[in-house]
Amino acid sequence: MVAPPVRATIGDALLRDAGWVVNVKRVERIWRQEGLKLPQKQPKKSRLWFNDGSCIRLRPERPNHVWSYDFVEGRTHDGRRFRMLNLIDEFTRECLAIRIDRRLRSTDVIDVLSDQFILRGVPDHIRSDNGPEFVATAVREWIAAVGVKTAYIEPGSPWENGYCESFNAKLRDELLNGEIFYSLAEARIVIEEWRQHYNTKRPHSSLGYRPPAPEVVQWPAPPSGAASPATPAVAPTPIMH
Repeated sequence: MVAPPVRATIGDALLRDAGWVVNVKRVERIWRQEGLKLPQKQPKKSRLWFNDGSCIRLRPERPNHVWSYDFVEGRTHDGRRFRMLNLIDEFTRECLAIRIDRRLRSTDVIDVLSDQFILRGVPDHIRSDNGPEFVATAVREWIAAVGVKTAYIEPGSPWENGYCESFNAKLRDELLNGEIFYSLAEARIVIEEWRQHYNTKRPHSSLGYRPPAPEVVQWPAPPSGAASPATPAVAPTPIMH
């Protein structure tokens, strides 16, 4: 019996980024010895079609081409639920924002989108499910007014929003399932830190094991004690004897 091929994982990429010289087989062996679950290779999926045979899958082609958003629920230590509105750029895989509150309404959706439109520009399309917050009249009219096309998925077909569903699964597996939040404020801080790590450090296999938005370091670094251009150094006042 031929053993299945060993595949590189996110853990291998993180170890290499930290300066470790690792062997993929050794990492897999340690994972198995510790009883950890190895990520399984995802099966290939066919295109999505309407009943009349027309294709409905909209594929991102460039940054700001297609954004998608969805809700995820969590709980604080007292058992109370909170909701997260996740917004991602499907092409770059960057998580643009996570809004967290006990309740999120259509006005919150508009608030999150307007902030990101100002910061990043207006995308061509926005993909979402048919939840009441997304199909509310106020949201539809506002999105149409700024010139964005909507791409609602078919009811009962979450795989049509695969990019956001994949992000939601990573958020739950890597953070929500292992954290206890004692307050909503703590949840906001911890989840925002995870979002920054996800964007700037966490390798993505679909991006060649690079993060979506790696941090940029200025090189060479400015000399120590150098005056900022906005605050030029001031000569000391001479002392009169």
